[in-house]
This record gives sequence, structure tokens and C-alpha cells, in this order.
Amino acid sequence: MEKKLAEFRARRRAEKSKMSEADLQSRQQSADVHDEQPQKTDDTSAYHSQEDVTGVEDRPPNMSGSPAVVMRLVASAYKVAEKAGSIVRKVLHSGELGVVEKTGANDLQTLADRLAQKSICASLSRHFPNITIIGEEDLPAEKVEEDLIEKGQEEEILQKSCPEEFQDLKEEELVVWVDPLDGTKEYTEASRFLHLGAVTPIPHKGLNTSQFHSPILWLLDNVTVLIGIAYGGRAIAGVINQPFYNYQLGPGATLGRTLWAVLGLGAFGFQLQELPGDRRIVTTTRSHSNKVVIECVHAMEPHKVIRVGGAGNKIIQLIEGRASAYVFASAGCKKWDTCAPEAILHAVGGKLTDMYGNAYCYHADVKHMNSAGVLATLRNHEYYVSRVPPSVLQALKSD
Repeated sequence: MEKKLAEFRARRRAEKSKMSEADLQSRQQSADVHDEQPQKTDDTSAYHSQEDVTGVEDRPPNMSGSPAVVMRLVASAYKVAEKAGSIVRKVLHSGELGVVEKTGANDLQTLADRLAQKSICASLSRHFPNITIIGEEDLPAEKVEEDLIEKGQEEEILQKSCPEEFQDLKEEELVVWVDPLDGTKEYTEASRFLHLGAVTPIPHKGLNTSQFHSPILWLLDNVTVLIGIAYGGRAIAGVINQPFYNYQLGPGATLGRTLWAVLGLGAFGFQLQELPGDRRIVTTTRSHSNKVVIECVHAMEPHKVIRVGGAGNKIIQLIEGRASAYVFASAGCKKWDTCAPEAILHAVGGKLTDMYGNAYCYHADVKHMNSAGVLATLRNHEYYVSRVPPSVLQALKSD
């Protein structure tokens, strides 16, 4: 084993010595970005399974050769999500959102949605031509500009060992669910206020600290890019990018962060926190509420209710200790909203189901709508399932 480790490290050093100066410069910039985000430390930034605590230096990714397909896919999805996040910021900065209504005023599509999905799907398809990709936006088939293609992979992910059950997966066995911009309504609202002069426009690399207390800019917290990976109908890996993370820190701050997870390996890019067991804080929809949703939330007997946008944002609230349950008793959510967040939540011991307590399936041919609502928790899932009123279950159609 020591000999193989030595050979592996020698190969890595040889590969690095061949990199161009531009490549090395790019990697250094990437390292600087991570260094500026104090939440990413080896000890506390992620929930690890016990087998992962040895760290990457003591264990090469795959003693037989190149990393497993699923790890390469996650490593690509990480970089692709970062590029999509950059697109989302640039479109907001431009003020030209190109908004169209899909099914109504609460179901919008922007230029950022369209460009981000093009970038994600084209980039992943180029590197993994046999995977199935299902995106939220119904876009025409057309040539994608080369500057939208992301070719990189996150080295940190490639260095980690693939869980044994996923080591031999083939591209054609994987389904990727993509929401290029989760929280579009909040994104458009924030843009409207920023560019109508209600608050100072947001620079690319920070925000005027004089606007720190603006009641509008919190809307940017709701926006995420979601890339979920499924195998056998189960969400096994996920990537969530928050394009505007750190906007409160002012000029010069590096915007954005990326959370990721693989079942059996762990979840990374954040610090896992839990509410005290006796606190019930429910997070639910901000813009898609109705009588059934309200009835179900009240049935949980919460100490507090938080109404925000975006499924990705709500799951982040669970894993960072701001909420104990995500309750949405409606058919508004789709598979691309829940695949990536579910994988990250499950990787830290949480659970996401419909309101009946049944798991959702992510096969390529399933219907896209989560017809029986979404119930997600970090702990005590059975309690919340038991509190769902019969009248709510009758109003929802189980898959």
C-alpha cells in the first residue's frame, strides 16, 4: 500500500509539473476563493462519514487508476455550477433580465435561467455524452456558444474515494436533474429594486456596505443553482451553488459558495448545525401558499415560521440550523427542485419525502411534478409526518 501511495503521489507531482502557468494561476485563484470563505475547514465545514476522516492526503482517489465516473461527474458539476452562478450574477448586474412568464406571474423564466441551463447541460453533455440530463427550462435545440462551456473539474472532489456501491456505475445509468436558477421570483424582485434605484446596484465582487440593512437584498439569499445526480431512482449526489453568498461583506468580497455531497462519502462546503431538539421552526413557501399549505404548517405547532423562496435555500436552512422542517403541502415542486437538495440532506442524516412520508423517485421517465408536496427534516422526520392532517393528505395525490 505504501508503495502504491508513493507511486500515486509521484504521478500527481508529475502531472502538476506539466501544467501551464495559466493553469497554475487559475488553481491559485480558486484556492484564494476558498481561503476567503472561513466556513470551509477540514474539521467543521462538512459532515463526513466515518470512513472519510483520514483525509485526502492519506488516501488516493482510486488505486486502480482514474476516478470513478460518478466522482468525475460531481467534480464537473461543481465547476459547472460555479460558472452558472457567475452567469446569474452577470445577468443581474446588467439589469437586462429578459423575463417571460411560463404559467403565470409566479412562474418566471429569465435570461439567466436560459443561459445557465445551456451552460450546465452543454458542459456536462460534452464530457459525459451518455448521461441523461433533465432541465427545468424547455429550450430549443441550438448551438451553444463556446464561452458558455465549462471544461474544468474540482480537484478536491477527484482526490476523494468513491463509495464502493457507486464505483462501477456507467454514464448511461445516471440521471442529472438541473434547476439553473432556483428562486427566480426572488431574483427578479431583487433586480427590479436594484435597477429602479431603490438600492445601490450590486457590484460583481461585493456590495456597497451602506446598503447592508436593505430589506430587499435578503432576496438574493433565496437564489441557488441546483444539479442533482440520481442512480436507480435515488438521489445519490448533489451540488448547490449560492451565487450571492457573502454579498453582505461589502466591496472586495468574493461572492458565491458551492455545497456538494455524495451519499456514503459526506457533505462539504458548509458547517452542519442543528436546532435544539425542542425547537420547531418551519420553513415554507414565500410565494406559492394556499389554504392547504397554511393548514399543514399550523398543524406542526411551530414556534416560528420562516417564509422564503427556493427549495435549495430551504434545505440550506435545515442543515445550517435555522429551521427544523421544510413543509410544503402543495404540488408546486418538481424533481429538479429536490434532487440535489435531497442528496445533500440525506448525506448528513436528514430526510426528504412527500407529505405521506414516501420517498420520491428520480428515474428518467418519472413525472416531473412532486404531486404530494415536500416534507424535509434534519431530524425527527416521523414526528412531522405524524402531524400532517388527514384533510391535507386527502387534498394531495400521492405518487
